[in-house]
Amino acid sequence: AQLGDLLPKYVASLTGTEKHFGTYVDLIQPRGEIAIIDDPPELDMTKFPTFKLKALAFHWESMFTRSMFHAADIDKQKALLDQVADLVDAGQVQTTLTTRLGAIDAATLLKAHTLQESGKAIGKTVLEGFP
Repeated sequence: AQLGDLLPKYVASLTGTEKHFGTYVDLIQPRGEIAIIDDPPELDMTKFPTFKLKALAFHWESMFTRSMFHAADIDKQKALLDQVADLVDAGQVQTTLTTRLGAIDAATLLKAHTLQESGKAIGKTVLEGFP
């Protein structure tokens, strides 16, 4: 794959990793790092021999790891959340909320679920009025 002079050192894959992984491996520079947060049903790195030849690093991130496993660096979670809260308060970080469907009930829940399953949802979909 060619993308002009783009030769990223880091790739953050937030969705569709299984579909795009080969492109990431092709484009990223040697000794680069790929981080994912989604859950691809199948991701076999042996299908991409360039991954090893480029000595790429792979990181599978989960926002709950520190709290679920009582990690030694659990205090970093608070620091990160405090930093994001400050950025939101300062107007430097914008929410990804794009769709409000109103109060939660069977109809709006179905509508939200259908939107998410379509693969065409952009941003966050919000249902309100939880008891």
